[in-house]
Amino acid sequence: MEDLKIYLDKDIDKDLIKTKKIAVIGFGSQGYGQGLNLKDSGCHVIMGLRQGGASDIKARDYGLTTMPIAEAAKQADIIQILIPDEVQANVYKEEIEPNLRAGQTLMFSHGFNIHYGFITPPENVNVIMVAPKAPGHTVRSEYKAGRGVPSLIAVYKDYSGDSKEVALSYASAIGSGRAGIIETTFKEETETDLFGEQAVLCGGCSALIKTAFETLVEAGYSPYMAYFEVCHELKLIVDLIYQGGIEDMHYSISNNAEYGDLTRGGKLINSYVKAEMKKILADIQSGKYAREFMDEMKSGGKNFAKLRADSKGHLIETIGSKIRSSFSWNNDNKLVDRAKN
Repeated sequence: MEDLKIYLDKDIDKDLIKTKKIAVIGFGSQGYGQGLNLKDSGCHVIMGLRQGGASDIKARDYGLTTMPIAEAAKQADIIQILIPDEVQANVYKEEIEPNLRAGQTLMFSHGFNIHYGFITPPENVNVIMVAPKAPGHTVRSEYKAGRGVPSLIAVYKDYSGDSKEVALSYASAIGSGRAGIIETTFKEETETDLFGEQAVLCGGCSALIKTAFETLVEAGYSPYMAYFEVCHELKLIVDLIYQGGIEDMHYSISNNAEYGDLTRGGKLINSYVKAEMKKILADIQSGKYAREFMDEMKSGGKNFAKLRADSKGHLIETIGSKIRSSFSWNNDNKLVDRAKN
C-alpha cells in the first residue's frame, strides 16, 4: 500500500484559480456550496443557469452573476458542471460543446458521465475533477465556519499541462485545503462513490434503519421509542466514528453495547450481505447500474417516482418529523433550506 499524500493549503498555489474565469453550471446543492465559496474566496465566478428559473432567482439573491449556460461556457476558462448526472450529457451536447475552445477546462464533481462515456470531450480541452466528500450544503456550512470538507481531485485529460495545479487551487478555494485533498482517478472515484452510496451511506443505511424500525414496531414497541433507538441515536455513533474511528466509538459506549456490537453485528451483516455487496459492485464496474439509471430517467422515471413516494410514506418519516419538530434547537440554522439553497 502506497503512502497517502494529502495536500493542504500550504502545498497549493491558491492564487492560480483567481486568474481564471469559472462558470459553475447549476445551483443545486453543490452549485450553491461551491459557487458561494468560490465567490467568497475572491474568484471570478459566473453561474450558468436557465434564466428566470428558481435556481437563477436564488443565485441572484446571493449576489451571484448569472447568465445562460451557453454564454457562461463561452466566456469561461473553467466550466464546472454541477447539474444532475442524468441531464449532463444533453446539456453538454446542446449548450457547452458548441462553445468550447482549445485550452478550456471541463470540470466535474463526479466522474459518472466521463467514466461511462456519456460525455466524450474533444482532445484540445482539459478534463479534471474536484469532488468534495460532502453534500454541497455542508461544503458551504463548513467553509463559513472556517473549516472545510476533504476533496478528491483527478485529471482525465491534461491538454494545458497544469491541470493538477488548477484542480488543487480550485479545491483550496472551496475550502478543501483546510481539511485535505487527495488525488485519485475518474474510474476510482466513480465506482467507489456509487458503491459507498448504495451499500452503506444511503441505500444500506436507510434500509437498515427502516428494517430495524419495522422489527421493533411489529413486536409491539412504541414507534417513537423505535425511532430514537435506531435512527436518532445513529448520529451520535457516527460522530464518534467520524472523529476517531470505530475504536473511539467502542471506547465511548458501554461494555454492554460494545459486546453486543462485537458478538451480534457480524450475524446481521454476514457473508450473504457481503456477497450481495459484491454483486452491487460488479454492476457498477460493468456499467450495468449506470445504464439502468440513465434508461430509467430517459423513460420518465416512473419507477423512481414510485420508489421515492413509498420511502416518503414510510411510518418512520411521519414519526421522525413529529419528534424533530419538537426539538427547540432543531429548526435553527438548518443546513438545507429548500427556499434558499
